[in-house]
Amino acid sequence: MTDEQAALLFEGHRAYLTAVAYRLLGTVADAEDAVQETYLRFARADLAKIHEPRGWLTTAISRICLDHLGSARVRREQYVGQWLPEPVVGTGIGMDWLGPEDRVTLDDSVSMAMLVVLESLSPAERTAFVLHDVLSLSYDDVATTVGRSEQACRQLVSRARVHIKERAPRFTVDADQQSEVVQAFLAACTDGSVDTLVDVLAPEVVLRSDGGGVVSGVAMRPVIGARNVARLLLGVAAKHEAFPWTSRVNGAPGLVFESQDGVAGVMAFTVDAGRITEIHFVVNPEKLSRVPRADH
Repeated sequence: MTDEQAALLFEGHRAYLTAVAYRLLGTVADAEDAVQETYLRFARADLAKIHEPRGWLTTAISRICLDHLGSARVRREQYVGQWLPEPVVGTGIGMDWLGPEDRVTLDDSVSMAMLVVLESLSPAERTAFVLHDVLSLSYDDVATTVGRSEQACRQLVSRARVHIKERAPRFTVDADQQSEVVQAFLAACTDGSVDTLVDVLAPEVVLRSDGGGVVSGVAMRPVIGARNVARLLLGVAAKHEAFPWTSRVNGAPGLVFESQDGVAGVMAFTVDAGRITEIHFVVNPEKLSRVPRADH
């Protein structure tokens, strides 16, 4: 196989590999770095001995991500304020490798809420869970990737499931239903009435904001409760002029806020029983550089 043929073969798996890395790492930049490192390893490998390229590539990129997660966890523990995943706006990274049958309902594995929960797992737990429960790899394959026994990997996945069950929020699986709630939220924000906005929010709604320590006025801790969240959001809206528009955010209906200087924020929602239960608001400029503007 020539270098050109190897590169062409790899490109056929790039979207899938980026989606895997994003679920494991939570940022597009880190995912792209992991994909590039995977390509370099692939190019140096004896390709004649690789009979199942996707399986080989999945193992390779998962090992790279596992190594990266340890150092990333240290950096995120030192993060100023609340760390949130880098949002994916539109139908790009994280979603474009899915078939049409997978797009009928919202993909929970790439939602902002799920990525936040995955962030609280150990690197080994996160890797084993994503490989087995999201990508449907066998425990034998997971063991090869993680470098532990099959029984140890079963325990990793079991602990991850328990943790996720305890912390992951319930959510509406129908994109049309979530879109209606997001539109109602946008209308309530435009109305400017606290009571109107409270009606769209669940009583114990949680708002998490990520300003990366560089954006002023961002809550450093989660804000809990419909009235508290409504007052905060309306206060922010009164101080900052930004044009909101709807888009897919991590596979689900969300909002992008655009100012004269560019994209100012991205908001992802978790919806259940017709009300918003969680809001993830990313305003850190470093995490918005890849978000397209409305006129693009």
